[in-house]
Amino acid sequence: MTLYIDADACPVKAEAERVATRLGVRMVLVSNGGIRPSANPLVESVYVAAGLDEADRWIADHAAHGDVVVTSDIPLAARVIASGASVVKPDGDELTTANIGSVLATRDLMADLRSADPFRQGGGRSFSARDRSRFLDVLDRVLRRARVAGGTDSGRTPG
Repeated sequence: MTLYIDADACPVKAEAERVATRLGVRMVLVSNGGIRPSANPLVESVYVAAGLDEADRWIADHAAHGDVVVTSDIPLAARVIASGASVVKPDGDELTTANIGSVLATRDLMADLRSADPFRQGGGRSFSARDRSRFLDVLDRVLRRARVAGGTDSGRTPG
């Protein structure tokens, strides 16, 4: 089991590292660069080429059944869910096979509305301490569930 973090704009990298360390889970931070490497032996940094969706493509190519991915990117979430991985958004929402279809449809609808109305820009709520706390709880639960489902007490060895 590996915890993959879509790290470029992730506000909960430190929180994810705390949970991964406590549970002994390998964590991979994937970014285009600019992310300081961790001294934690369970945390690996992967730097991909600069370019649109390069980090997403790398995560989608590596995440597999039993892994957990932290991302806000809905199309990436849909791809890794299809491969059997679990997904947690930084605000603590868990995306699953049961809800990814409606989340993806809502994302597409909102993109269409924004493109049709130039005055309908932004609008997302700000990230709060409550979101951060909820993320910690949900990530802990999802990692524990993945561990039980995978039948392992320790993560795969890095490499």
